[in-house]
Amino acid sequence: MAGGAFVSEGGNGGRDYEGGVTVFVVITCMVAAMGGLLFGYDLGISGGVTSMDEFLSKFFPQLEKQRVKAKHETAYCKFDDQKLQLFTSSLYLAALVASFVASVVTRKYGRKVSMFTGGLAFLTGALINAFAINVTMLIIGRLLLGVGVGFANQSTPVYLSEMAPAKIRGALNICFQVAITSGILVANLINYGTSNSAKNGWRVSLGLAAVPAILMVIGSFFLPDTPNSMLERGKYEEAKQMLKKVRGTENVDHEFQDIRDACEAAKKVEHPWKNIRQSKYRPALVFCSAIPFFQQITGINVIMFYAPVLFKTLGFGDDAALMSAVITGVVNVLATFVSLYSVDRFGRRFLFLEGGIQMFICQILVGSFIGLKFGTTGTGTLTPATADWILVFICVYVAGFAWSWGPLGWLVPSEICPLEIRPAGQAINVSVNMFFTFLIGQFFLTMLCHMKFGLFYFFAGMVAIMTIFVYFLFPETRGVPIEEMGRIWKQHWFWKNYIPDDAVIGGHDEN
Repeated sequence: MAGGAFVSEGGNGGRDYEGGVTVFVVITCMVAAMGGLLFGYDLGISGGVTSMDEFLSKFFPQLEKQRVKAKHETAYCKFDDQKLQLFTSSLYLAALVASFVASVVTRKYGRKVSMFTGGLAFLTGALINAFAINVTMLIIGRLLLGVGVGFANQSTPVYLSEMAPAKIRGALNICFQVAITSGILVANLINYGTSNSAKNGWRVSLGLAAVPAILMVIGSFFLPDTPNSMLERGKYEEAKQMLKKVRGTENVDHEFQDIRDACEAAKKVEHPWKNIRQSKYRPALVFCSAIPFFQQITGINVIMFYAPVLFKTLGFGDDAALMSAVITGVVNVLATFVSLYSVDRFGRRFLFLEGGIQMFICQILVGSFIGLKFGTTGTGTLTPATADWILVFICVYVAGFAWSWGPLGWLVPSEICPLEIRPAGQAINVSVNMFFTFLIGQFFLTMLCHMKFGLFYFFAGMVAIMTIFVYFLFPETRGVPIEEMGRIWKQHWFWKNYIPDDAVIGGHDEN
């Protein structure tokens, strides 16, 4: 049931492998991508729950006095509370640590074992949060959710990149981002429904996180392991049979040999964390660190997990704030499908650059609208027209992120690392992502209180820097087989200075 004759395209010097796009590999990757639901659901649910009055009065009663006082002083500081922010951010600190553990598990036991572990930890955390009676239980539950996210985010993008043919690797990998955005939207809808329900609606919101966790646990039982992972653990015959199945052809000798050569080279690497610092891996190390840093410093998580709080702070009513979060969630999902269509047609660079320009403009406009209405004092009210324009520009901003830095932030790091450093590279990607997500989650409301509308200008400046960074330093990776990715670094005007002339890429001497 192969869908084509060759998988490599794009003119980037990659090798052509026989085989095509099979129904088996598409279904497998779609099931694996459900791991993104864990991350997405939590991103969406936490912001809505922390804007619910019943939840705040039960766990953070000190905010009631602060909010009443803030109404007469400043619109910027209504929710500035470190414990409240710790509820949101503690997950990402746990995910940071878990990603390093997951890198060892992923390499030693396979990608699907890490996915199962992540689903189980997330399920446990969801149940603890649903039945929480104090802040301590909330934080413990969040930490377990973080372990789940760390394992899932470390293993799932790698799994998708290894299973997918080069021709559609971008599209299949972006299924992970589609799952993330779908999880955010579902969470926003649930928050909107439970906010006006009977008592303990917040428990329903938090408890339903168990659903994507159960899907993850069950799915990991049925998923096959990747040929790369099987070879890495010495299962040569099983790996070859699996490669035939996912490529839909008996003639996989060329690709199998390249993967096997990469695995043999990887086995000689006893310390991947030490080796990734070598000169020939410098591009991978830089991008596995820089891309997740820039992804978070765009300010996207300000919108994603603080959207209801942000809209409520800016003067939207309770229901209006949650509905605005739903609207941005819909935009997020729809725009991700744009990336699904375009990433293997127009390439990674084009989406990075276009998305960066779009986000920069929108951040400037949102900051300007808020500044004109609230100034530096934080006093004033939003007119319906101004509120609508702010929502429009936030939606355009979300769309720009959703078809560029959102999905590419997971795709690119997972596809550029050679097998011998792939678990380490992905662990760096996840840990940097989680660390800066933690910082944004922990300090955004405080930053908003002190930087006021200038915070949006700050994020706009970061977007400008990252767009320039990509323009000069990131080469196109579209259509390059994952085991041949090193070719593009040797052809790049800057990175070629770090790649030794005798470097072996994918088991073949480049000279």
